[in-house]
Amino acid sequence: ITSSKPQTTLNRITGIYTDLSYEEGSGLQMVFLDTPGIHKPHNKLGYAINETAVNTLNGVDVILLIVDGTLDFGRGDEAILKLLENTSAPKLLAINKTDMIGPEKYLELYNRYDRTGLFDDIYGVSALKGDNIEMLRDRLTGYMNEGPMYYPDDIATEDPVRFIVSEIIREKLMNYLDDEVPHGVFVEIESFVEPEDPHAAVEISAVIYCEKKSHKGIIIGKGGQSLKKVGTQARIDMEDFFQKKVFLSLYVKVDADWRESKKELRKFGYEY
Repeated sequence: ITSSKPQTTLNRITGIYTDLSYEEGSGLQMVFLDTPGIHKPHNKLGYAINETAVNTLNGVDVILLIVDGTLDFGRGDEAILKLLENTSAPKLLAINKTDMIGPEKYLELYNRYDRTGLFDDIYGVSALKGDNIEMLRDRLTGYMNEGPMYYPDDIATEDPVRFIVSEIIREKLMNYLDDEVPHGVFVEIESFVEPEDPHAAVEISAVIYCEKKSHKGIIIGKGGQSLKKVGTQARIDMEDFFQKKVFLSLYVKVDADWRESKKELRKFGYEY
């Protein structure tokens, strides 16, 4: 999912890029492990998220660090660099959002990271406009070993469908709610029925957990309008994903301590 808010990603996401026509038919498949952003944790969820990100650094062919070019270098960036000093995998840096910054700002960031000596190469990119993305992709292929294609060419992720559906809902919550609310929500799929009949609708029931009764009111909105808007937009994305009609039911429950409860975090996919 994508959002303008920081710390949107809560789990490690697998992204599979396949191009069968790459280099005159030899073919290319790369598996990206997109980790949550490393940050200063304030609860057990925060520690679990950081542990997920750190553990992913082991056993990969190359590490690609992506930084927001519109933001100033800070203590969090310094902490990540110290972490990367202890990893043996080769490293590349992508300074994103170059379409939103001038050459002086880019050069300042470039020099700051280049002085660390950690990175084999540094690229300025714009994910929005696609600037230098192919160049970065070609550089990444230099770290790949020749081998079999592990996934079918029409697969974009190995994450379970139920997880993808829950993330679609959470994305709408992240985009539509005030800053104080969305980071305290989690979506659990209670039931998921996809009939074998290609013309029958997918039936999904999901619970949105939040931490405060006041947040529950905000999520539902006056006359249920906010929840209805979230559900409508999520259903549109799901119907595009499944290529069939979707019946989506949403419920909101308060669980004040879910970000501090090991039991709850295990239920939501975090191991202790």
